[in-house]
Amino acid sequence: MHQTAEQQVAEFLDVLRFQQRVSPHTLASYSRDLAQLKRYCELHGISSWEELVPAHIRDHIASRHRDGVGSRSLQRELSAIRSFLNFLVNRRRIADNVARGVRSPKTSRKLPSLLDADQMNGLLEGLPEDELEIRDVAMWELFYSSGLRLSELVSLDTQDLDLDSGTVLVRHGKGQKSRVVPVGRCARQAIQRWLELRPGYACSSEKALFVSRRGKRIACRTVQLRLERWQVKLGLPQHVHPHMLRHSFASHILESSGDLRAVQELLGHANLSTTQIYTHLDFQHLATVYDQSHPRAKKRGPGSPVT
Repeated sequence: MHQTAEQQVAEFLDVLRFQQRVSPHTLASYSRDLAQLKRYCELHGISSWEELVPAHIRDHIASRHRDGVGSRSLQRELSAIRSFLNFLVNRRRIADNVARGVRSPKTSRKLPSLLDADQMNGLLEGLPEDELEIRDVAMWELFYSSGLRLSELVSLDTQDLDLDSGTVLVRHGKGQKSRVVPVGRCARQAIQRWLELRPGYACSSEKALFVSRRGKRIACRTVQLRLERWQVKLGLPQHVHPHMLRHSFASHILESSGDLRAVQELLGHANLSTTQIYTHLDFQHLATVYDQSHPRAKKRGPGSPVT
């Protein structure tokens, strides 16, 4: 492609990096996605973004789908392309966003894995054997008590927590949106135990609520590995990851309250449709109870009399 076209991509990525302050992961994804579009243009003799038409975008996405790229990845690629072309429209470099009406292949939505209430109690009531396990239990309690994402938990500072009022301020939610969520009694007790030990681990200038044995803010990967270690220690057969605790929180709250809007606010979802997946989980649970208990829904073995 023409050098001007490549320069426009670089300008767009700079806006994401310095003005919108997107995460390094998002920046890398957008860079790869636009590189794929650029490669398509070069193969088809398209030298500038002004030459693109909707048929080009559809053909590009279709060819990526034929190459085995999944629907979720294609949705992200389309999002990157739309954002970039919107940038060019706003800068008056092109007249229209030709990707606006292009749709990606539909994907079947998988229901998230979660733990039932008894399994969660088993996970949270394991006895810590050392100080770092006391920290770990505080993290597991907070995940389940407040429905936090992994990135949100590791980003917490001590000043974000108010144990007296039983709340925590999530400053760095998805899309840089903040929210205040409740912290339950068991989580407050577990966190208080960790706060009594934290001064012996945290560096003097460290603000993070949860720190590693080196005294710095704990890393996401460390949290994942510690949860896997805790699962093995307790002998739980199911693989447990941090997001499973968030899913369990959402499903259990919805099952008890039926208040989808409240769950949306607690999770920090921008769209209610994202939260609605938990209604499917709730129905799945009800359907299982129905199949097991309704007299005319129970499965009968061959030759069993009709009751």
